[in-house]
Amino acid sequence: MTLQPKPLASRSTLLDVWDLRWPERRLLLLCLLCMTLGFLMVLSSGLAAGRPLRPPDLLPLFVYAISLLVMHLSLVAVRFQGDQILLATLAFLSGFGLLAQYRMGAFDTSDLAGPGLFLFPLGVLLMLTACVALMHGRYERLAAGLWIWGGLSLALVVVLLLIGQRYRGAVYGAGLITPTELLKVTVVLFLASFIDRHAKPLSNWGKGFPRPPLRDLLPLLGFLAVLAGLLLFQRDLGMLVILGVTLLVMLFVGTGRIGYLVLGGLGAAGLGALVLTFFSHGQSRIAAWQSPFDDPTGNSWQILQGLSGMYSGGLWGEGFGRGNPEYTPIAQSDFIYSVIGEELGFVGCTLVVVFFLIFFSRGLGIADQTRSSFGKLVTVGLVSVLATQTFLNLGGVTKFIPLTGITLPFISHGGSSLLTGFISLGLILAISESAPGSARRPTVAPKRARAGAEAPRQKAPRRRVRDADPELHSDPFPGEEEIAPALRPDARASGRATLRRTTGRKKPVARSKDPLD
Repeated sequence: MTLQPKPLASRSTLLDVWDLRWPERRLLLLCLLCMTLGFLMVLSSGLAAGRPLRPPDLLPLFVYAISLLVMHLSLVAVRFQGDQILLATLAFLSGFGLLAQYRMGAFDTSDLAGPGLFLFPLGVLLMLTACVALMHGRYERLAAGLWIWGGLSLALVVVLLLIGQRYRGAVYGAGLITPTELLKVTVVLFLASFIDRHAKPLSNWGKGFPRPPLRDLLPLLGFLAVLAGLLLFQRDLGMLVILGVTLLVMLFVGTGRIGYLVLGGLGAAGLGALVLTFFSHGQSRIAAWQSPFDDPTGNSWQILQGLSGMYSGGLWGEGFGRGNPEYTPIAQSDFIYSVIGEELGFVGCTLVVVFFLIFFSRGLGIADQTRSSFGKLVTVGLVSVLATQTFLNLGGVTKFIPLTGITLPFISHGGSSLLTGFISLGLILAISESAPGSARRPTVAPKRARAGAEAPRQKAPRRRVRDADPELHSDPFPGEEEIAPALRPDARASGRATLRRTTGRKKPVARSKDPLD
């Protein structure tokens, strides 16, 4: 069974689009089947523990199934022809997150008006809105709002600092929401617009010793300096790292200069050392990472409990719903990966990583196939944001890098992060719809041109010069003696040219008036 759909005809109907998106439909059904099995595992463990089964307990699974159905039918209705595997990968990751949050008790099924249960359908709605509004190349209009995206990014942080509240060292909005999550979209749009407009001067590093064009980089550096200062004052070091890595990757892709990665890495190392010198918040996290057993009941308690849970999971885990994630602080948010390791083991952790790799590879493939330089930069930027966020979370949980407090995309509990991820994916899907690799219907051509394209064009037989107008073969040099061997009948029939020689100068070869000759 192949997942490569056939291209649509010039005049496609809804039935044609329905047939085109059969790979997506089957993958979504497989995702629904996997999530159903997961919910049954959680419910069976609850029954074994003596908890009664109530009909509202099936509500999250019902919401997930309805959301997938609405998503698929909506894309068919608008004749969307973009990437299908990326959407199915998102369905698996977000469904797995919905299942993990249900396992952690994040949903109060007795309160149907609770906001947590409807975050997933709201994210699907935002993704569809962004995709439909920006498909058919309309995303190019976003490039015109260069400084609108820059001003909006700075305004988000300023407003949060003015009206927000501090909790565990960071600043949050009302209800502990983080509106600065939108920076993952607005900053990427600003960077893509700026690099796309100034790609040529930014790639000119001069002759001799290479040096970056500081004059052209000055507006970009000024914006980043203000934004970095605001994020440091907010103590959002994780967001600062994500946007910094994304900036370097986008500069490299937009200009082809690897020097941006080298100089950016050196600058990041110096800035990191400076931050750790003046911010005690970062120093405590470095100390907990380097020597967690020096303070096992304090700053290192979370990471030690997470590692202990993953170690107890072993290869196959203790079973979904049979672990003890309540011993790990904030397990439903920052340390959801440790819960997966405890209850599904190394196999479950590997499965999650594989699906993230598929998601990122499909996103980079869309960027590679996109003809628009702005669309390519936007796709690379959004994928870089999600990939960096995933690396920071998984690396912090497994003690590969210090903790940053970053959530795992589409899986961790966090409404702002989840909705921002869906908006990012909607923009990527809109760009994939205009990529050459998508199953787009061909451009409608005139009937005569299409008819000629169906059969190979037959080339008219080449007429010999001697078979053309006899007047063309009259002697252009009268009075000169011509020596020509007699042509044999078999030679004339086979079409061989007659060898002509003159006693004096060469006679020019007469050409036929036939335009095909």
